[in-house]
Amino acid sequence: MPRRPLRAATIAMTTAHDFTFAKLDEPGEIKLADYAGKAVLVVNVASACGFTSQYRDLEALYEAKAGKGLVVVGVPCNDFGHQESGSEREIREFCDNSYHVTFPMTSKVEIVPAQRRHPFYQWVAEELGDGALPRWNFHKYLIGKDGALLEAFPSKAAPLGPDMLEAIDHALAA
Repeated sequence: MPRRPLRAATIAMTTAHDFTFAKLDEPGEIKLADYAGKAVLVVNVASACGFTSQYRDLEALYEAKAGKGLVVVGVPCNDFGHQESGSEREIREFCDNSYHVTFPMTSKVEIVPAQRRHPFYQWVAEELGDGALPRWNFHKYLIGKDGALLEAFPSKAAPLGPDMLEAIDHALAA
C-alpha cells in the first residue's frame, strides 16, 4: 500500500497532543502534549514480526534527529499476527537487549477491536476513517509540532528511507 498524505483536521479541536499512553513496564504516562513543539513519529511495534528489524533504523533515526526535535514513540500491539505476545517486561528486555532502544515505549495497546481501541487510534479513525488505521505492525504516523497528523507510512516504509526522511525534515522545519 503506498503511503498517503493525511489531511489535518480543519474543524476538530482535538490533536495528538490530547492523548496519553501508559509507559512500558514502568509507572507513569507518556503524554503527547509533552512533545508540543516537536515532531513525533508514532509506530505500532512488535517483537516477532518480519519488520521487527525496523527497530534498528527507528533507533538510528531517533538518535540522529532527537536533537533537532524528533521524538519516536513505540507502541507495542499484539493485534497483527499475535506478534507481540510477550509481557511488558519481556518486550522491554527484547527492545533493550536486541536493539538498544532508547526512544519512549508505551505499554501494549489494542487497535483492531474498535470497542477496546486505544483513544489515539480511535481519534485517527474518527479523523481519517478506518482505512487510515494500521493494517500490520510498524505502521507509522508523523505528527507535526502542533499535534496535527501530517502523514502516514505503511509497514514497508523504511524509517531511514528518502520519503520518510524528507517528510520528517519538512515537519522539523515547520
